[in-house]
Amino acid sequence: MVTILTNQNEQKKIPFISLRWFLLLAYAVAGILPLLLLASTMLHSVQGYFVEERKKELLSQANVISGQLTSSSFLFDEEDRGDMEELILETSQNEDYRILVLDSSCVVVYDTGYEDVGKTILLPEVVQALDDKDTAKEQKDGSVHAAASIMGAADRKVGVVLIADGMRDVHDIVGDIGKEAYLLLGAIVVLLFIIMVVVSKVFTEPVKNLISVIQKMSEGHFEQRAKVSSRVHNEIADLAIACNQMADQLEKVESTRQQFVSNVSHELKTPLSSVKVLSESILLMEDVPKEMYVEFLHDINSEVDRMTEIINDLLTLVKLDQKEIPLNFKETDLNQMMEGIIKRLQPLADNKGVSLQWEAAKEVRADADEMKLSLAISNLVDNAIKYTPAEASSGWRWMQTIRMYFSAWQIQVLVSLKMK
Repeated sequence: MVTILTNQNEQKKIPFISLRWFLLLAYAVAGILPLLLLASTMLHSVQGYFVEERKKELLSQANVISGQLTSSSFLFDEEDRGDMEELILETSQNEDYRILVLDSSCVVVYDTGYEDVGKTILLPEVVQALDDKDTAKEQKDGSVHAAASIMGAADRKVGVVLIADGMRDVHDIVGDIGKEAYLLLGAIVVLLFIIMVVVSKVFTEPVKNLISVIQKMSEGHFEQRAKVSSRVHNEIADLAIACNQMADQLEKVESTRQQFVSNVSHELKTPLSSVKVLSESILLMEDVPKEMYVEFLHDINSEVDRMTEIINDLLTLVKLDQKEIPLNFKETDLNQMMEGIIKRLQPLADNKGVSLQWEAAKEVRADADEMKLSLAISNLVDNAIKYTPAEASSGWRWMQTIRMYFSAWQIQVLVSLKMK
């Protein structure tokens, strides 16, 4: 059951969406779509303007023809219609629109297109002109109808002049403007897309570099650092700086950890070896006097105390976040300290078959950190014992080396005291 739930959770992974493509999409929505809407709105406004102007023009022309027909009794005198029909036909051909003359019953009396003569046309514009006032309206097919009433005796409306214009020229003009506008818009869109690609790369590349650095740091490569731009300061630069500061702290912690492990392995090695040899000596000896047992146990207890001091210093080093253990100076008898070192390490030398000798030329006292100085000399003697062949005369050369190191430590301690 647990396995099934785990597999289901693994299948429901959130898909990765690149920040760069997200920015491009946001730029497209915020930049390109408004341009498209603006271009469409402007074209619609331009077309609306031309239509309104044409409606006014056609209505004015319909009123002019209506006045001419009123003065010529066009609807009542069929014999004198010839001249008037020629004038209307000439106007229709010059302006490229269709003119119809209807009587009060909405029957077509004259049509420049010769298609609807004798037919009844009940258009809203015609009815409105006969009933109320002259009007011009745009039709669903894009054409415009303008209707003006013909007045008779006693201001009675006896007919209507209807002008129908297909608005072909207006549509051609608006179409040409639209083509140029969309070509310009296309060029702007391409330019904007190039700019958006560059801008998105400027924003996302530093983030990708940060991700790469953090991934390498997660693998233990704390020396990695993010590149910080010196030309511009923004939130991404602050993020890179913060990442580098985090890397510095992690590298410092790792260095402290390694130093701590190294110190623990190095500092505790000699005391542990002494305790092991002393305890083995007690176990292997038979019929040993009680005083010797007490002496060996006292030595083991001393080594345990030394290990406790070493561990406390190492813990202090970690707590204080320092790279060096602080020194605790106090007056120290160096001869007595050396005798204690030789005594502690004598079992190791005996176990290896190496002879240790110590000669105190004179009494030496100095202000020093006894524990750390003792630890340093103990490490030297322990190394001499470890790397000296058993029962070989070369051991004396190692002892001479030990004496020289000890003399150097004395000089270093005394010089540091004088300088202080």
